[in-house]
Amino acid sequence: MNYTEYIEIDPAKRFGKPIISGTRISVYDVLSWLSEGMSTNDIISDFPELTEDQIKACLSYAADKEHKLMRVV
Repeated sequence: MNYTEYIEIDPAKRFGKPIISGTRISVYDVLSWLSEGMSTNDIISDFPELTEDQIKACLSYAADKEHKLMRVV
């Protein structure tokens, strides 16, 4: 998945944290909800402006970030 279609970093929004494009919902927020046991459907129910692809993009972003960190070490 090309997460860049769904994730943006804008210094004027959420202090430059990666967010889902067109929202103020951060990647961290979505990853937090998933780690607390919320399902994709639970998140979409609470935040109907989100899509399953946007949630998957957050996971893809996190995986890519981890992969880049591992190459540095």
